[in-house]
Amino acid sequence: MATKDLGGGSADSGATQTQVGQEGAHSNFPPFDSGTFPSQLVWFAIAFGFLYWYLAKRGLPQLGAVIESRKARIAADLDEATAMQQKADAAAAAHEKTLAEARAKAQSLAQAARDAAAADAQAKRQALEDELSAKLAGAEREIAKMRSDAMANVAEVARDAAGAIVERLGGRPADPSSIAAAINSVKSLSGAA
Repeated sequence: MATKDLGGGSADSGATQTQVGQEGAHSNFPPFDSGTFPSQLVWFAIAFGFLYWYLAKRGLPQLGAVIESRKARIAADLDEATAMQQKADAAAAAHEKTLAEARAKAQSLAQAARDAAAADAQAKRQALEDELSAKLAGAEREIAKMRSDAMANVAEVARDAAGAIVERLGGRPADPSSIAAAINSVKSLSGAA
């Protein structure tokens, strides 16, 4: 075992430096060294050939299968969406038809209710008019009876009043036959008018 002298320049230290200097004397980076180009080209051709074979046999068919399955799935989804759109359109048309029928039915029911209410109001109005007409006819009969009763009493009251007036003015009682004749002449004049 040799001991190294750290302090000064021994012969071993110079040899070590020479060996290190020779190992570090490469001229170019190996991939750029023109002496290694033929072997690099061979390995490049082998790697390219293997990659091409792998992609042709495995990678591209799998990729093509994925693309075709996606195309088929998209086409199926589009067909399903078209079918669902047609169903939705049919359902919307059926809904609109149902709404139109419901509106028509509601309008006919409302018109029937208006007609029934108008008929009921007309019947009540007619019944009220008939009742009022009957009451009016009864009142007119009663008024006519009261008038005839009053007219019958008027002649008697007029005889009494005329007799009282003549007696008061003349001082003697009046002749009942002349008072009756005067009243009858007034009656005939009022009846002729």
